[in-house]
Amino acid sequence: MATWPLTARAQQPAMPVIGFMSARSLKDTVQVLGAFHKGLGEGGFVSGHNVNVEYRWADGQYERLPAMAAELVRRPVDVIVAQAPPAALAAKAATTSIPIVFVVGVDPVAAGLVGSFNKPGGNATGMTLITGPLAQKRLELLREIAPKAVNLAMLANPISPDAAPEIRDVQASVQATGFQLKMLNATTPSELNAAFASLSGQQPDALLVGSDPFFIVRREEIIALAARLGVPAIYPFRDFADSGGLISYGTNIPNAYRQAGIYVGRILKGAKPAELPVVQPTQFELVINLKTAKVLGINIPPMLHARSDEVIE
Repeated sequence: MATWPLTARAQQPAMPVIGFMSARSLKDTVQVLGAFHKGLGEGGFVSGHNVNVEYRWADGQYERLPAMAAELVRRPVDVIVAQAPPAALAAKAATTSIPIVFVVGVDPVAAGLVGSFNKPGGNATGMTLITGPLAQKRLELLREIAPKAVNLAMLANPISPDAAPEIRDVQASVQATGFQLKMLNATTPSELNAAFASLSGQQPDALLVGSDPFFIVRREEIIALAARLGVPAIYPFRDFADSGGLISYGTNIPNAYRQAGIYVGRILKGAKPAELPVVQPTQFELVINLKTAKVLGINIPPMLHARSDEVIE
């Protein structure tokens, strides 16, 4: 009887471990982590109680991701959660056996993450934010805010998996919206400053910021640079509007991470990623920052104001 407690503890199964690997930073992911843990909780999993979560943050430095993925595979973790396309692709390259749940903006089929939306196959599934196809809608919103605008600048990260499909969508839409497009490329903080400096003397009428995770990490800097230009800018996620950006339009991000948590819970209970369909978004958010609009001297059209999901005053 004296040895029974020790024997019982020794026979208890090891607590499962989730590896959360992000192309972003902890600072700009904190808000969605709550939604992720809520989804885990709906499946009966509570961090520190019956599951552990280990985090890895690339802080927008994508070259760090392969080593992070390899480290989690060696650990090994039971499931990898991959935030943003660079992290998802690094995880996919690192393992064909450990389940992967991704949250990405790109088409996961075109990116090679899954075989199809309904039957992913392989070891990966997750949520898509379909950021690229929303580019046309963002251009239409810019046209409502700045009906006389002609010259549009788009900020993109050319090394990001998000960039090429999103640029194609924008290029296909600019003629219909009456814009002329100028590309600004940036992959590092110094290139970011140089990109905006290149606009000196040829200031655009409006700015479209791409959906790359590096830009989310540097969003406060980008918003400040856009403010110096004094032009209307539209962003892909509400993080930007919350931080002082003029307007954002995109997928309801917390809902996607809640669903990611639910999927992780199902996988820990035995579900196979190959049999879990990729989830596509059904909720989109239009957020307008009226304080920024006032600073820029922009009058938000009443109809656009009425259609917004949230107004920051």
